[in-house]
Amino acid sequence: MPLYIVLLGPPGAGKGTQAQRIAQAMNIPHISSGDIFRENIKNKTDLGVQANRVIVKGELVPDDLTIAMIKDRLSKADCQPGALLDGFPRTPFQAEALAKILTEFRGKVNLVPYINVPEQLLIERLTGRWTCRAQGHVFHEKFNPPRQAGRCDIDGSELYQRDDDKVETVTKRIKVYLQQTLPLIEYYQRMGVLVNIDGSQEIDQVTANIMTAIEKVNL
Repeated sequence: MPLYIVLLGPPGAGKGTQAQRIAQAMNIPHISSGDIFRENIKNKTDLGVQANRVIVKGELVPDDLTIAMIKDRLSKADCQPGALLDGFPRTPFQAEALAKILTEFRGKVNLVPYINVPEQLLIERLTGRWTCRAQGHVFHEKFNPPRQAGRCDIDGSELYQRDDDKVETVTKRIKVYLQQTLPLIEYYQRMGVLVNIDGSQEIDQVTANIMTAIEKVNL
């Protein structure tokens, strides 16, 4: 039976890192909704052209288009053993649509690890990021500080803080994520597949905890 994992976590939880690690360890593709959008738009597929028309107007891509793109990606041969989904679903409606898609592939969502991190730690992680103007190298004032304050170790250019890394923006992003994702968390709790993962631990420990949860899955 295929293994399908939906990975959830707020901005700053380290979801991207964990998604890559888990997908590699389980030998299943990491399917990021953002990557799928970009790929379809770049390759000018029918779905990509339709999505781009909406995006250039500054509007959100409708659910039916998003779902169609996800279904198309899950139908590829590399997804036969399963997949790790990141960024989709975002709502219970999309979760229901995903369940229907997976039924067609004789599968279901087996596990939903939710990387849970206290809000204050998320803010600390995200607001400490500084980016170099020349090449976009990223440093962190606490976790990966530059050797010389305000200067990039690699090319010596000035480090600056992007608007979306500032406290006010970060706080808003986290609150919006938590509000929007709560119904999805509750949905998967009711399904009995949600597992809370303590994301305040070291990266390796978070990975180990997710792997332990996967080992307990009854395929």
